[in-house]
Amino acid sequence: MHITDQIALVTGANRGIGRQFVLELLERGVSKVYATARDLETLDVDDSRVVPLQLDLLDQESIAAAPAAAPDVTLLVNNAGISTGTPLVTGDLAQARREMDTHFWGTLSVIRAFSPVLAAHQGGAIVNVLSALSWFAAPGTGAYSSAKAAEWNMTNSVRLELADQGTFVQGVVLGAADTDILADYDGPRIDPRDVPRRSVDGLVAGSIEVIVDDWSAMVKNSLSADPAPFYTQLTELLGTP
Repeated sequence: MHITDQIALVTGANRGIGRQFVLELLERGVSKVYATARDLETLDVDDSRVVPLQLDLLDQESIAAAPAAAPDVTLLVNNAGISTGTPLVTGDLAQARREMDTHFWGTLSVIRAFSPVLAAHQGGAIVNVLSALSWFAAPGTGAYSSAKAAEWNMTNSVRLELADQGTFVQGVVLGAADTDILADYDGPRIDPRDVPRRSVDGLVAGSIEVIVDDWSAMVKNSLSADPAPFYTQLTELLGTP
């Protein structure tokens, strides 16, 4: 995919990885970026090519209205997400549902809304920002990792379903990034700018899945083996019983 002159829409563009996607795409020469957020006052990128657009993954009306406001999108970046720290067995079930409604149903709803727009522009491309927690779970991540696992395989499914209309679908997998959502995390974190850089490089190269960091690569490589050694190592790293 040639990035220059593409018209992008980035969800959750007001901070963290989403904001970095906006900046990276502008640097790469896109002609326009629809920067979406639940609260438009939190957007702070000063560039004439940026068009603010209100969008809430838990609000179907805002999702349904978005294609009419952004009818020229050729690159959709699904980045918006939440992390509630909810365990599955003892946690608040409403919060667990909120995670799934955001990462799986919300992201899927945005894809469904914009797939006709992309089809009208030679197919375009979709980028879904995923997580290494799609492939494992850690204490306190039950709701998040389950929702991200669902989003990861949803990414694979929509890739197959949208192939006939020429839409390229990329999944971007990372571990911990230095963003607000992980402000309380004490482990190593990557620079959030690395995520859009690797993603856009992957779009240019035609990579359907981009593994951003060594941790994610290690987790993926462990999937074909007995999971017991991996979880033993994880327990040692986290210092949990």
